[in-house]
Amino acid sequence: MSEQKAAGMTRRAIFEQKQRRRATLIAASSTAIVVLALVVLIPMAPGWEKVQKSFFNGAVLAKSFPKLLEAFKINIMIFAWSAPAIAVLGLLIALARDAKSPALFPLRIFGAAFTDVFRGVPVILTVYLIGFGIPGLGLPRPWNSPYIWGSLALILTYSAYVAEIFRSGIDSVHHSQRAAALSLGLSERQAMRDVILPQAVRNVVPSQMNMLIALQKDVSLLSFIGPVEIFRQAGVFKSLLANFTPYVGAAIIFLIVTIPATRYADYLMARQTRERR
Repeated sequence: MSEQKAAGMTRRAIFEQKQRRRATLIAASSTAIVVLALVVLIPMAPGWEKVQKSFFNGAVLAKSFPKLLEAFKINIMIFAWSAPAIAVLGLLIALARDAKSPALFPLRIFGAAFTDVFRGVPVILTVYLIGFGIPGLGLPRPWNSPYIWGSLALILTYSAYVAEIFRSGIDSVHHSQRAAALSLGLSERQAMRDVILPQAVRNVVPSQMNMLIALQKDVSLLSFIGPVEIFRQAGVFKSLLANFTPYVGAAIIFLIVTIPATRYADYLMARQTRERR
């Protein structure tokens, strides 16, 4: 005890440290019990052997996994060009909805209508309507490509959600910041660009990280209109091999990508919470 006090720890800090250790020990013990129960009980189920053969076949996984990784490059490619477009369009829609000038009222109406429509329609339905509807106009190659119009469907849908996140970030900046900027002689545009937006963007980074994670997964919805990405490739293997293991392989690849990103988003949220406190 004397050594801890000498190190600068108060009685309260010592108590909290003991509580954290106790909580960690309890959490580790309960997790180990649950995992052990699953490992023991699941194989005892009557249909486990059939499920194992259909979903967890090692030979099928080894055969299909390289092709699934190859197909996942399509997901990454679509994500890579969609994410910047979503960020830019979402920010523009948020700024349109935040316009203060009466002359820009039509922009506010457009921004509200945009977010209402594309947040109200399911993503898969938007993908179908745009992915099949626009190429149905008889456009020449490459303008009838499902890669283009499927990506556009994702961009429009996710921009509506991203715009609302940006708008919440703008609203989170206290109005005194805008008033102070205007009192210093800055215009509305300068106040937004130099004072409001830097703080707003920083406030919404964790939430936008979660949107990026969701976008990475929803790229697979484009498989319904043609692109042979990882989900469609898994379906091809499922049909050829009469086995569902390729879907498990696709899930593993998604988890390898999304779990680190999710943990990073959680870290950003926790750090933001600590800074606010």
